[in-house]
Amino acid sequence: MSARILVVDDVPANVKLLEARLSAEYFDVMTASNGAEALAISRRAECDIILLDVMMPDMDGFEVCRRLKSDPATHHIPVVMVTALDSPADRNRGLEAGADDFLTKPVSDVVLIARVRSLTRLKMMTDELRMRAITSLEIGMQAPERSAVADTGKGGRILLVDDRESSYERLATILAAEHTVDVEPNPTEALFHAAEGNYDLLIVSLDLNNFDGLRLCSQARSLERTRHVPILAIAEPENSTRLLRGLEIGVNDYLLRPIDKTELLARARTQIRRRRYTDHLRDNVQNSIEMAITDALTGLHNRRYMESHLATLAEQAATRGKPLALMILDIDYFKSINDNYGHDAGDDVLREFAVRVRKSIRGIDLACRYGGEEFVIVMPETDLHVAGMVAERLRRSIAGEPFAIHKGTKRIEVTISIGLTTLEQKGEAVADVLKRADTALYRAKHDGRNRVVSQAA
Repeated sequence: MSARILVVDDVPANVKLLEARLSAEYFDVMTASNGAEALAISRRAECDIILLDVMMPDMDGFEVCRRLKSDPATHHIPVVMVTALDSPADRNRGLEAGADDFLTKPVSDVVLIARVRSLTRLKMMTDELRMRAITSLEIGMQAPERSAVADTGKGGRILLVDDRESSYERLATILAAEHTVDVEPNPTEALFHAAEGNYDLLIVSLDLNNFDGLRLCSQARSLERTRHVPILAIAEPENSTRLLRGLEIGVNDYLLRPIDKTELLARARTQIRRRRYTDHLRDNVQNSIEMAITDALTGLHNRRYMESHLATLAEQAATRGKPLALMILDIDYFKSINDNYGHDAGDDVLREFAVRVRKSIRGIDLACRYGGEEFVIVMPETDLHVAGMVAERLRRSIAGEPFAIHKGTKRIEVTISIGLTTLEQKGEAVADVLKRADTALYRAKHDGRNRVVSQAA
């Protein structure tokens, strides 16, 4: 799907010119002639990027941008101000209002299209994260939009890669007013430094001696630990062609020398705010994935995960000709614990039970809550004899020490019964293995509980 560009300008000729330029590059173009119309379109999530004029009646572009960036529904939409205003004060005012860039007319087609493509790629990546994070709201996680709107972009960790002492000393001094800054004058060490430093922003000079700054930017984009760290490139005015190439390979923003102090700080804050927002989105996605496969009470994997992962483990065991042990554990007389001490006590027992299970198994073993007070442990590359020893050790761990309930004010005896079997026949259905372990568990309970019963394949 083509990116949707909203052009906002009260001069029809300007609108038509931008529309023609963008349409020629196969963007979908929408137009608005005033700020109120632009805000309405943006709130309906109908655009991916906004090209915004400054000098408009009723509401100027600075105010439109401030409203967009202060609204949780629209703050993530990139805004590029395209205006005839060309003073540093106007540029800084636009960046302070939250604009992602400030282009002065006349803007070359190459610069405009490169910037639009760079920002729309970023917007579409953010949209994908936002879409994946929607589930997080449904399961009670906090949406990051309001914190993103309130974020000042200050207090970030910045790595400055520049081998000219006069340059990096001035830049570091400016940035240190709002951020923690590390300087790396050796570009060959910069990538290692960036990967280890957990930075919010990389600032890279493209005028390094005997080193290609763009190659460093490209390497940062290809390395997993720095792939999502924003990059702000700095170059001489005559290097505009290299800057455009930088935008294509993943540079997020750029500055031309001589560097304006206010503009440097404003662009750094913009990139750091965006980094924090996308990190929060990624965390929400990861947490929602973990919650989907994890039992909330015990922290063990849930039945859904066990059923899908067990099938994979069984297939691997059959392919490699290795044994696979499986045990089903049931807490004895668990209903009486709930009846006599309350469901809170039952929850205390389940949580402590999960802790003891983790201590008794290996890292490669899979422990799951199967349902209620039943649990399943799957042990790859483990035969029936070894699995029996592990099961007996776990049984003794449970029975050997009373369980604390009611915040430690009372302790009760708890035992478990275990049914154990192995998958040793190639092609055997996982359901048959579970059924055999369940049959062994039934025998353990029938024979008096607090014991391990094995049933060979």
